Amino acid sequence: MADQAGDPLFQSHDPIFNRKELLHVGHVPEEDRIVGRDDEIESVAAEVGAITRGDPPNNVMIYGKTGTGKSLISRHVATRAQSAARGNEIDCGVLYVDCSEANTETRATRQMALSLKEQTGYEENIPVRGVGTMEYYQHIWEILEDFFDAVIVILDEIDKLDNSNILMQLSRAREARKTSAYIGVIGISNKVKYRETLDERIDSSFGHRELFFHPYDASQLREIMRNREDAFQPGVLEDGTIELCAALAAKKHGDARKAIEILKEAGELARRTGSEGVAETHIKQAQEVAEINRIEELTSGATVHAKLALYALASHIITGERETYKTREIYERYVDICELVATDPITENGLYRQLKEQAFLGVIESEKTGGGRSQGSYLLHRLVTDPKHIVKAVRRDSSLEELPPYDRLADSGGGAAGRDRDVDLSSFS
Repeated sequence: MADQAGDPLFQSHDPIFNRKELLHVGHVPEEDRIVGRDDEIESVAAEVGAITRGDPPNNVMIYGKTGTGKSLISRHVATRAQSAARGNEIDCGVLYVDCSEANTETRATRQMALSLKEQTGYEENIPVRGVGTMEYYQHIWEILEDFFDAVIVILDEIDKLDNSNILMQLSRAREARKTSAYIGVIGISNKVKYRETLDERIDSSFGHRELFFHPYDASQLREIMRNREDAFQPGVLEDGTIELCAALAAKKHGDARKAIEILKEAGELARRTGSEGVAETHIKQAQEVAEINRIEELTSGATVHAKLALYALASHIITGERETYKTREIYERYVDICELVATDPITENGLYRQLKEQAFLGVIESEKTGGGRSQGSYLLHRLVTDPKHIVKAVRRDSSLEELPPYDRLADSGGGAAGRDRDVDLSSFS
């Protein structure tokens, strides 16, 4: 076999990155790298800490915007609780479920059962398909009974689950004698009103405490970024890159996850282009890539009609004189687009529901406005990001690559003052 050492196709030394794992979203850093969350760590620990002494824990719901450290702190505290429990001769498990992926009760319980099997010597076969939710629960109860005194279950993005029955099952498991292990649940959501969606019985059974994580400020973001500086080779980060990255993230509601993602993407750009260092230009390019990726992720489960509605709104904003548009105006542009791409449009009410869903996801903002006695009240919709990013993200859908530029869309703007300028959106693809 030929010796591959020194093969120019595969560099043995990465000229940009040193410890790239520090920039991975799911990475839980050492305690001294966690910034500005001492109070939050203590608050979460106070709720689940009883588990380390062999006592029942409290369930807790953590709310806050994306990138405020909710997942990081939950996993950090759970891992420390597991270690502390072990010191007290208590077998404590930790389960983490990303509900944006395991978004049904069956998928979530399957992931939990398989994770518990992996952590233990459980010999029973757990099928990955073809069985019902109750069978996965049965495996969970059996493993907990045989191997654990307690378990902490982290349900990240819990609002993405199709129903909340899992909270009822977990919170009542010991009372129902399904297992003698104590179960502490940490639910995480960006949606402060998530509790209002819970069935009254489930809300009562879950009996949780609520914690709110506030966004990081610019100073904390700079410190977080500096604590990731050794992810890069010495001297690779040029002056001002950390500060710019933190400043851009501070504008986006103090999103540390976004700041780390931008820094990582900037490093990737520098490496791909053969640059010797990461400059401010790489940071600015990476911000655009990260924002388009974020929109694509948010809209990944959206219907084609929702994406066409976003495209219609983006085209209005890019080519028009305003930042906000009525549902009717968006619908008229949407119908024009549907005709050009040979797609049957849905009703205006149907499009309104699609826009409402995008507002829930945080892609747009909708505000009810009074138009006076002649017009009555109506909704105005605006994008929360650069419309050019929306255009690019929508066009990443392979079925929508051939969306028409604006000059092929009918002008539905009305008089000269409000008429859209002739701009070709293909320049943003």
